[in-house]
Amino acid sequence: MKQRLTSLDVFRGMTIMLMTIVNNPGDWGNIYPPLEHAEWHGCTPTDLVFPFFLFIVGISTVLSMPVKKFNVSMLEKIITRALRILLLGLFLNFFSKIHVGALEGIPLMLIRLGFTGIITVLLLGDYDRKKQLAFALGLFVLMMVLAFGGFKDYEEVRIPGVLQRIALVYFIVSIIYATTNTTTQVIIGLVCLLGYWALMALVPVPGIGAPNFEKGTNLAAWIDNLILPGHLWVTSKTWDPEGILSTIPAIGTGLAGVFTGKLLTNKFPKNKKVIYLLSAGALGVMIGLLWDTVFPINKSLWTSSFVIYTAGLALLVVGALYFIIDNLGFDSWTKPFVIFGVNPMLVFFFSGVIPRILNMIKIPSPDPANQSGVGITSYIYDYWISPLFTEPKNASLAGALTYLLIWFVILIFFYRRKLIFKV
Repeated sequence: MKQRLTSLDVFRGMTIMLMTIVNNPGDWGNIYPPLEHAEWHGCTPTDLVFPFFLFIVGISTVLSMPVKKFNVSMLEKIITRALRILLLGLFLNFFSKIHVGALEGIPLMLIRLGFTGIITVLLLGDYDRKKQLAFALGLFVLMMVLAFGGFKDYEEVRIPGVLQRIALVYFIVSIIYATTNTTTQVIIGLVCLLGYWALMALVPVPGIGAPNFEKGTNLAAWIDNLILPGHLWVTSKTWDPEGILSTIPAIGTGLAGVFTGKLLTNKFPKNKKVIYLLSAGALGVMIGLLWDTVFPINKSLWTSSFVIYTAGLALLVVGALYFIIDNLGFDSWTKPFVIFGVNPMLVFFFSGVIPRILNMIKIPSPDPANQSGVGITSYIYDYWISPLFTEPKNASLAGALTYLLIWFVILIFFYRRKLIFKV
């Protein structure tokens, strides 16, 4: 296994573990508030998962490019990786739309599982890069034709998504890092944050009126619905939390990670790096909270204050981990987090597939009123886990922790065999 920055793997692992817990409660109707997203403005621990991922993307960009160079080979590598990440995200959106005739239940599940296997090999497999790029381009064209070609099953498939935004930010940030110096990168970051604030705060929303930061009536929502009507988040229909305009400030989150990666790879003494990380983190949190008074911290809008605030928190966490693990050398407790941290894409992708697959397998329900049966995941929770608790929220959390434990067992298997899946 290649030498890695342990504190970064731990940070990534903590983020993946939190993501697994908040995305897989036993009961979506009973969740402790910190494990839910903020209703609109504001920030909970759950809202930190995505910006922390983008922050890590920035750090990893620096670590993966110890010698800055930008040539045809590097561009091909960046495009291929970005496309593969984007396509994994798109496939998660396409998965439940896959139908073959009137098939349902187990036969349909097996077909969807077969497509998942093909996608896994093509997008997570390690083979010739030119072939990777060719397959990725072919898959991208196919998915776009299905989404926009008038095919009924896919006419409302969502196009944006978490992995899609990660792919775009990775692509843009990698090119910026490879082709510019630090001063230019700072300027680009400021333009992204200040430019987005200006657009959202000063530009009137066509057909609605004055600029605003409210749900569904802001400029970002208008642009989403203008460009991708019918292909947005199913909960809202008319706007998307991973939408088009809000990807601009997300680039700022990635660049914050780039600056952190530069600091971590600098030849400064370790204790000096810790001071810089923690000081920058505290400053970021303060600036974010101050900006919140005029441009509210909001994950769904990915506001500039949200970028600065969450980057500050990320710096504080990375600084603390770097001090404990890399400076003090106290790392005996890190193994579970590292196990999650070295295979993030595996967890992210299959966490979006496995619950859907399992719930397509129906088990006869003990409830006579339910003649259609219960999906395996729902059955395990409803009849094995939930009855053990009197407090529904504790039962729901136990369901999430059970799912986390299952993933831990799976990842131990891959870790011990030194199997790391990368795009």
